[in-house]
Amino acid sequence: MTVIVAGDEGSPRLDRVLAAKLPELSRSRLKALILAGQVSLRAGAVRDPAYHVTAGDTITIDVPEAVPAEPAAEAIPLTIVYEDDDIIVIDKPSGLVVHPAAGHESGTLVNALIAHCGASLSGIGGVKRPGIVHRLDKDTTGLMVVAKNDHAHASLSAQFADHGRTGAMERGYLAFAWGLPHRPHGTINAPIDRHPHARDKMAVRPKGREAITHYEVQESFTGRDGKPVAALIACHLETGRTHQIRVHLAHLGHPLMGDSVYGPHFKTKANQLAPGARAALESLGRQALHAYLLVIEHPRTGDIMRWESELPEDLSLLGEALRAAL
Repeated sequence: MTVIVAGDEGSPRLDRVLAAKLPELSRSRLKALILAGQVSLRAGAVRDPAYHVTAGDTITIDVPEAVPAEPAAEAIPLTIVYEDDDIIVIDKPSGLVVHPAAGHESGTLVNALIAHCGASLSGIGGVKRPGIVHRLDKDTTGLMVVAKNDHAHASLSAQFADHGRTGAMERGYLAFAWGLPHRPHGTINAPIDRHPHARDKMAVRPKGREAITHYEVQESFTGRDGKPVAALIACHLETGRTHQIRVHLAHLGHPLMGDSVYGPHFKTKANQLAPGARAALESLGRQALHAYLLVIEHPRTGDIMRWESELPEDLSLLGEALRAAL
């Protein structure tokens, strides 16, 4: 691959000139290629990203073929909502782990995407793997977008880091929670960090990272005593912390139904449910959370793209059972 310096790239630095000329490669990828000696000028390989080039210089970049991904490809069925050369949007089912990790080395979304995408993965950082820019918990269902190349990965990463503050990106969730918030809508602004004692949990902590969740009650449900026992709440994220909605609603005093991590002390609340609703909750076996809305700016075209996902069957049945008790 050859690039000729025009002199109008905005900076004489080698890495910035290449970034302007080769938008399909991320800056981190270009820096890695420079440091690895894969970028040459007339005097030979240049390993300094800050090296100053001049107009008329010819830069040769040796971009190695993307190496096979370490996670193995696995033919796991996926619900594909949208796909093109840059991104793929899936409706994740409950029980599917997003990324291989200790205890989940296979059977993950990444394994499934490597198999599904095949040759259309041009590589993230030189490896043929999907670019995961956000995650859903194993038992949370709903919409996820994944990058198929460096350019899309950089764009989506920036959008998720911005969280829609200056762009179009939006993420919406539907949650069945215990009780009914005093206010029909509001904002939970409470920092989140690791739980001080249970390292597999998160918690609201004064010195944690900023975490902001906007919520609006969509529907309320009464128990056998005629008092509010649960609510369907729409949540929109302004930040993206681990377990954010689960932690924030529990902090508000309304943990998710079925959440064994952040709402175990609410198990007795099930006694207030009508028999049908109690049975639907018992069969759910997971936190009642679904990522129903995703809005992004397409990495290549700039088009604003919006997807919505209906509640999966288990949550739909829970909602119907709660309504039937009214």
